Amino acid sequence: MKICFLASAHSIHTVRWVNAMAERGHEVHLITIHPADENNIDSRVKIKKVSIPPPIGYYLGFFQSRNYINKIKPDIINAHYASGYGTLARFVNYSPYLLSVWGSDVFKFPFKNSINLNLIKKNLESADQIASTSEIMKKQTLSLCEPNMPISVTPFGVDMQKFYSRKISNENNTNIITIGTVKSMEDIYGIKLIIEGTYKLIKLLKLNNQDEIASNIRLLLVGGGSKIDEYKSLADELELSNITNFTGKVPYDMVPEYLNKLDIYVAPSISESFGVAIVEASACELPVVVSDVGGLPEVVQDGKTGFIVEKNNSTQIAEKLYQLIMDKNKRELFGKQGREFVLNNYDWDKSVDIMEELYRSLLRKGNN
Repeated sequence: MKICFLASAHSIHTVRWVNAMAERGHEVHLITIHPADENNIDSRVKIKKVSIPPPIGYYLGFFQSRNYINKIKPDIINAHYASGYGTLARFVNYSPYLLSVWGSDVFKFPFKNSINLNLIKKNLESADQIASTSEIMKKQTLSLCEPNMPISVTPFGVDMQKFYSRKISNENNTNIITIGTVKSMEDIYGIKLIIEGTYKLIKLLKLNNQDEIASNIRLLLVGGGSKIDEYKSLADELELSNITNFTGKVPYDMVPEYLNKLDIYVAPSISESFGVAIVEASACELPVVVSDVGGLPEVVQDGKTGFIVEKNNSTQIAEKLYQLIMDKNKRELFGKQGREFVLNNYDWDKSVDIMEELYRSLLRKGNN
């Protein structure tokens, strides 16, 4: 197939999709307004950079985009993200056209004002078909539009060859237990709750005369973001600075290494459309603690691969962490069951199979 993506070259999600299709032998084109940055795009992917920057590029960039598309005549175009690139794709007006929604484009953007809501509705209804990475996002999208065809769920899976357990010893002390996350340091991801939950965990351990275990707790927060200094101040205020490591932003290919420095993964997000970071953690055989929001309950089997807690509840986080801290066998069992769950439901090769078949299905319908 000849596939043309309209998406951000800056996003690792885009990089993974275009690279996967190139590896499958398809002719892949990427029209993007964003620079590739440090992400590595396969040399077989033909990139067309729109010269007009966002957000105006999503509107005026259609001249360059349409000319390029008319020259290459792709079998299908796939726009990723319903607001920006969905707008560009609507103006390009090429068929068959698949629009992949990502999360905040249907959960947040439409509700900022009536103009955004109207824009999203138009973009969604202009697509021949819509794809969603989760059931909750599919439901949300259906609340915004009447799609031309049933919405397909195309899970964003994990490369099981890269994400697997290869435990790295903690400071040469096998008794150290490291709690943490790999996310942007922003309020939406509940980073403050992780810090508060760790503080309450240590208090709970000491209350139950587990001072030695309390002394072995460590906190690893991986990722950059606008709130990192605020979170450092909070850790200092709660007297956790000496056990907390803020790494700052790390390259995506380093994520498996950092996950393997953890014993428990925590993701108490305030909003989350899917939860690929949790799937990656489970693939590395980590027990997880997540909040009951968005698509997170879809990727965690409560009481089997991890625990699901109430949103904004650091006390529950501490209680579930306590259970896992005090039971190494449970941690290991949850981790093994988590990897099995990911292998059965979110293996990357299967995700690419699903997307490929969706392309073919859309082409077959267009030819009938």
